[in-house]
Amino acid sequence: MASHSFHYLTVYEHHTAEPLYMARTKRLATKAQRLLLYNRDRGCTRPGCTAPADYCEAHHAEADWQHGGRTDAPALALSCGPDNRLAGLGWTTSVDPETGRIHWHPPPLMDTGQDSLNHHFHPEELLVPPEP
Repeated sequence: MASHSFHYLTVYEHHTAEPLYMARTKRLATKAQRLLLYNRDRGCTRPGCTAPADYCEAHHAEADWQHGGRTDAPALALSCGPDNRLAGLGWTTSVDPETGRIHWHPPPLMDTGQDSLNHHFHPEELLVPPEP
């Protein structure tokens, strides 16, 4: 019976004991993961979208669930319903390993070299640093 079980390791965040790394054990994000996404993304991550976080879904950014994607907090992103469905239309997303921010990549025929980050919820990124 144990040979057919699904073994996994749950890693808990230190202060709340809420799981943030679910791997393939759950498809949907947990409450703790959604709170982390609200704090990091602040809203839909697709460039040009202004949907706030409370109108968004947790999107498997590194790899879609049906293609082996993991439900781990760093591999998730907020996206509104219409933008989440773009993943099935050739759009892809990737996670910046340095910042954890989500980049959206359109299909090759739609790519015009546009910015792949949504700065709407992160206006501080657009500020020019003062000259010394």
